[in-house]
Amino acid sequence: MALSSVFTKKYCKIVRQDTREGKSAEMNVNIREELIHLLTVSATMAGLCIMGVTMFFTMASKTFAGTVADDILAVCALLFLLCTYFVFWALRTKRQGIAVQLVKIADAFFAMALTGMVAAGFIMVYTIL
Repeated sequence: MALSSVFTKKYCKIVRQDTREGKSAEMNVNIREELIHLLTVSATMAGLCIMGVTMFFTMASKTFAGTVADDILAVCALLFLLCTYFVFWALRTKRQGIAVQLVKIADAFFAMALTGMVAAGFIMVYTIL
């Protein structure tokens, strides 16, 4: 049995259960789609942060601002990776309460990492100019 058919059957079962409980199946589908988008975006952003760290390493920028920027990018990559894990666990859990908590944690990590990435970008522009 293909992985996609297993996923579809499992997902349809969850949607049917939520509909029987009086919850809007449409709302759950939208939330699931948003989580999948957050999963892919946070994984991509982690990759971009790693690319920024390697860019600083290959350019051999030994200035203080350069080392601070690549340290910030390394921390951001870790936060994006943690965000990816929390979103994945939220998608896999069957308990609604735990899923809500995991999503809140993932959102906080994503916001912190995105803010740090912007700060590192400003430092990179300062270093280049």
